[in-house]
Amino acid sequence: MAADTGDTAGREARGRAHLILRGGLVIDGTGGPARRADVAVEGARIAAVGDLAGWRADQELDAAGFAVAPGFIDVHTHDDRAALASPDMAFKVSQGVTTVIAGNCGISLAPFRPGGADPGALPEPIELLGGPDDFFPTVADYRAALERSPPALNLALFTGHGMLRVEALGRDFRRSAEPAEIAAMGARLREALAQGSLGLSSGLDYPTSSAASTEEVVALARHVSGVANALYVSHIRDEADEVLDALDEAFAIGRGADLPVVISHHKCAGPKNHGRSRETLAAIDAAARDQRVGLDVYPYTASSTVLLAAHVAEASDVLIGQSEPHPEAAGRWLKDLVAEWGCGEAEAIERLKPAGAIYFQMADEDLERILAYPRTMVGSDGLPGMAHPHPRLWGTFPRVLARYVRDKQVLDLEQAVHRMTGLAAETYRLTDRGLVRPGQFADLTLFDPATVRDRASYEDPERPADGIRLVLVNGAPVWDAGAATGARPGRFLARSDRAA
Repeated sequence: MAADTGDTAGREARGRAHLILRGGLVIDGTGGPARRADVAVEGARIAAVGDLAGWRADQELDAAGFAVAPGFIDVHTHDDRAALASPDMAFKVSQGVTTVIAGNCGISLAPFRPGGADPGALPEPIELLGGPDDFFPTVADYRAALERSPPALNLALFTGHGMLRVEALGRDFRRSAEPAEIAAMGARLREALAQGSLGLSSGLDYPTSSAASTEEVVALARHVSGVANALYVSHIRDEADEVLDALDEAFAIGRGADLPVVISHHKCAGPKNHGRSRETLAAIDAAARDQRVGLDVYPYTASSTVLLAAHVAEASDVLIGQSEPHPEAAGRWLKDLVAEWGCGEAEAIERLKPAGAIYFQMADEDLERILAYPRTMVGSDGLPGMAHPHPRLWGTFPRVLARYVRDKQVLDLEQAVHRMTGLAAETYRLTDRGLVRPGQFADLTLFDPATVRDRASYEDPERPADGIRLVLVNGAPVWDAGAATGARPGRFLARSDRAA
């Protein structure tokens, strides 16, 4: 299929395009009603939408029976390294994802100079992204690497608070930062923003950042204040018993730095907190009356991250995703390993570390309530480096369309697509993306609303979805009829200075 043709404007004026999708059900990403229409793609952009009977194309595809939607935007990922290591990004494009937001939870592949950190063992959760040699000292270096070896999809990057702390404090990160250290972190953050970072992400629940005071984060976030279209996104300090206090802290950081806040992978973890989404969503509503607040969720009741005793205590069951000293434990239940080894749970955890795990800790009622909430976007939070990953890595977006649209009717189709496209592009200020509209970049997903379904499971987590027919990124097909095409038209999406 053709890429950019050179005389794009002239071809469009003559009703010519390199591709026309004929007669599909266009769900444009605004949340408005779907309609039957043709979509013409010329070069990297959408040329026209409507009745294009008079148009001709180098290639035409009968889209009757399929939905034509903007490419899905995965707003919460840890795909920083995967975009370089697995550039076909099959685990994402097979879902219809065309853009990923990386650098979440306070960890990012750039900027980071390990410096005083232990070179043999980066602290949790930084080691989820790779070893010391995998990181880039600046966002510009990372961007250059992506431009030399582009991935199949687009990627935008946040700067991780945890990276700044470990770089500035070295091995002494389990304390609050001193003013000179905050100033050093701020200088690095400003440099990252100038090089295209979307803003600051934090993971205050993790060892790298749990010692940081609210005042420290506000002081650092103020370096982002006034930068066009920058945001603060937070894996809040507690998603269990103290979830309301942790939300209040995130809102206070946003107010203190005059920044929009996005709450990452919102949940109410642990049996004692099931049903508390009524309280948390009411708190988000109250905050949103005075400041800009968003949130995302993944459509599963199990989470996944590094193996931590505190998370084990909140879970009804724990599945091991990986273990460096015991690779054979990947895909096995922690309780079975405890029985097999004849030891206590705490000892088994220590034997397995460094490790990753899947925690069964949420309730369906909370997930459905959060997913139905109007400000909620969708993010997979998948961990592509894990030996036995959570099925959300391969299944998140088709699962929303199958389980929560078609089967359970938590959302209608237009609402779901809006949350996964237009709302995400608006929140993260992704220029000319997230809508099926002339002039937008041709990031498009063609899927069958009647058959789309996730196939990844906890037992077999790396299975592509059914029902995703065609995925275009910047006008080029990256997934076609059940297989990656090998095309790599993705771009680094730098923070835009365009007025919002």
